[in-house]
Amino acid sequence: MTETLDDRREAARKRIEDRRGFLPHLVVYLFVNGTLLFVWANVGPQGFFWPAIVMFTWGIGLVMHAWNAFVRRPITEADIDRELARDTDEARPTDIT
Repeated sequence: MTETLDDRREAARKRIEDRRGFLPHLVVYLFVNGTLLFVWANVGPQGFFWPAIVMFTWGIGLVMHAWNAFVRRPITEADIDRELARDTDEARPTDIT
């Protein structure tokens, strides 16, 4: 079970799209949350800091986008072979004496 050149090119294209899509995501995050901070500060900053809800929940998505774009490694044939070897090792009966 080998990857074709088309499969590898498609995986590479997906990684490039993830990386290129991160910067616009970050810019929109900063703009929208900056606007929310501005509204909160001008309405009267006393009381509950409600922009934190949006910042935190959207921030989780932003961190996951960054992780997928810059940290996560693609699955290789060696990874698949290792997993198959592990499965066959676990399936073998052990001798208990």
